[in-house]
Amino acid sequence: MLTLAIIREKPEEVIQRLKVKNFQAEEIVNRILALDKNRRSLQQLQDSRQSELNTLSRQIGTLLQQGRKEEAEASRQKTADIKEEIKKFSQQSEAHEEELNSLLVQLPNMPHSSVPEGRSAEDNLTVREGGKKPVLAEGALPHWDLAKKYDIIDFELGNKITGAGFPLYKGKGAKLQRALISFFLDENQKAGYTEFLPPLMVNPDSGFGTGQLPDKDSQMYFVGADNFYLIPTAEVPVTNIYRDVILDVADFPVKNTAYTPCFRREAGSYGKDVRGLNRLHQFDKVEIVQIQHPDRSYETLDEMVNHVEGIVRKLELPYRIMRLCGGDMSFASALTYDFEVFAAAQDRWLEVSSVSNFESFQANRLKVRFREESNKKTVLAHTLNGSSLALPRIVAALLENNQTPEGIALPPVLHSYTGFSHIG
Repeated sequence: MLTLAIIREKPEEVIQRLKVKNFQAEEIVNRILALDKNRRSLQQLQDSRQSELNTLSRQIGTLLQQGRKEEAEASRQKTADIKEEIKKFSQQSEAHEEELNSLLVQLPNMPHSSVPEGRSAEDNLTVREGGKKPVLAEGALPHWDLAKKYDIIDFELGNKITGAGFPLYKGKGAKLQRALISFFLDENQKAGYTEFLPPLMVNPDSGFGTGQLPDKDSQMYFVGADNFYLIPTAEVPVTNIYRDVILDVADFPVKNTAYTPCFRREAGSYGKDVRGLNRLHQFDKVEIVQIQHPDRSYETLDEMVNHVEGIVRKLELPYRIMRLCGGDMSFASALTYDFEVFAAAQDRWLEVSSVSNFESFQANRLKVRFREESNKKTVLAHTLNGSSLALPRIVAALLENNQTPEGIALPPVLHSYTGFSHIG
């Protein structure tokens, strides 16, 4: 959530920068400013009346001591009137506060100055590419056909058990999933991340804290009887570990990693882009989360991008890194880099990771602060997260790119994790 202070100080900058995200904020910002002004005026009136009430209360005691009962009674009546005024001002102020908060949560995070303008993924900028696209033999199969041929993923059985978007992994397919999860977690731990195994359901406060609620309410699975949400990413429970926490400067950087299944309704998804593993309602993902000092968060973002790039390189997959345009960014992000790997049989790029800096947007909702060493004042921290990595499309690219007449040749880095080098 944007701070009220920055909206007060730089309303025009807020409006202009949010236009990069194709969000027209002028009406909301102007209403926020008007409500804030009225609320502060009401607070001044309330403070003034409270001061007057305190003075009268002291005078009543003096008047009674002096036997001036009529004057004391008149002052009592006046205090009653003032109390009613204070109550009215307080009620008006609370109504303003409620409307103010309802408007603040509608504003997305402001994009970083380096974010390009644009409306969709077509307008994202390629930062760099790596790896080499494989040349497949004629008749090469997409991963959904390979999965059926080698009996490692059963989409039809998953559909029978639950529905579309819930595949059933089996045999070497299940073991490949487990191997990738262990490999990703090990790589993250080597880079200094502490592993967590968090809950898979969160309460509304947690969803609000990281920006999924109310913005992405329709995309989350909701357990109505208990008022819980199934997590769309481990980012939600892991970042919420620090909700309402005051850190010390010495605590930075806070580096956590977690593996979880992830659940997304993906309402409205259809067509060739969702075939096979391309888009699922339940999938496995390993996440990295950092909480950092504001002065170092963009340096940290670069480090996280380099870390994810190193993992993709070890998997020997052709990849590209994209800086997302304003129209393709998430509600909470200030700057996002997407990783895409090339799936040769489909002849298309598949997103496998997003690495983002949220600056203080999530921290303001979560009240994640730190205490400055110089003056002990509490300041909002910056939060960052990234997929390291999401499994389904990684698996799709591994299967398609490494198919041979003898089966699927897995990259050497996975052999010790899978216990086999080929599927087939």
